[in-house]
Amino acid sequence: MARGQCQWLEPSFEIRRLATGHFLMIAYLTLEIRIEGAHSLKDKRQVVRSVKDGLRAHFNVAVAELDPSEAWQRATLGVVSISGSRDYLEGLMHNVERHATRLANNAGGEVSDSFVDFLSEAEFGGRLAGEP
Repeated sequence: MARGQCQWLEPSFEIRRLATGHFLMIAYLTLEIRIEGAHSLKDKRQVVRSVKDGLRAHFNVAVAELDPSEAWQRATLGVVSISGSRDYLEGLMHNVERHATRLANNAGGEVSDSFVDFLSEAEFGGRLAGEP
């Protein structure tokens, strides 16, 4: 390789078994937020940003708005975490949901519905979406 050139390595997204022999689990929490007081897209974004930032700051989770729409009075957030313990993930997602409810209420919204789903490595074959 010539000097000054970088060699980019392709990352491996293969999920490996943990040293304990357990496989990884993915927990996925969906939060439906109703924002009755929103009169503009800016009002909606303030509530969504407040909830997302609060969850990221308090927990080690990934948070994103799902299906962003121009509807001012509703939003859907997805929260994801990965662990080797389903029990840990269940407790974490329960705490995340409670905290999200408080954050939404403080920001002028309300969590109107939520549901959690779990995915084990056996269900996704040890590879992330998009991998052959």
